[in-house]
Amino acid sequence: MHLVLVEPEIPANTGNVARTCAVTGAHLHLVKPLGFSVDDKQLKRAGLDYWHLLSIHYHDNFYDVLNTYPDHQFYFATTKGSRFFTEVNYGSDDFLVFGRETAGLPEEIINNFSANCIRIPMLNEARSLNLSNSVAIVLYEALRQNSFAGMK
Repeated sequence: MHLVLVEPEIPANTGNVARTCAVTGAHLHLVKPLGFSVDDKQLKRAGLDYWHLLSIHYHDNFYDVLNTYPDHQFYFATTKGSRFFTEVNYGSDDFLVFGRETAGLPEEIINNFSANCIRIPMLNEARSLNLSNSVAIVLYEALRQNSFAGMK
């Protein structure tokens, strides 16, 4: 699996996502600009001592990700998605894409890929979940559908 964070802003969230990727074998893709330095202490602390297990890729923009992996399936997590994340059949090499903590995915991405937008159900009064929690919820559903391949 591949996790894509588009312009993440909070180092602790990205560190938590990095740790989740490290323990699941998922590749982490960070799309610039980042709201922090990759040397940030909070980022490193949140990832704990799992950095050596992490496969991390940096991209200048989201379309760089698409162009680098043209034959892959992409799913876009957004509160504007029409399908629940559980209504998708995930492949073992799919890309799960998440937006910034304060703004989510850019409207351009949502509009261009609306058929592949997914959402996590929540109360109407709630704005959104924490980014690292959202990533874990969707990633583990995708991994479950693939029988947790390679995991004990």
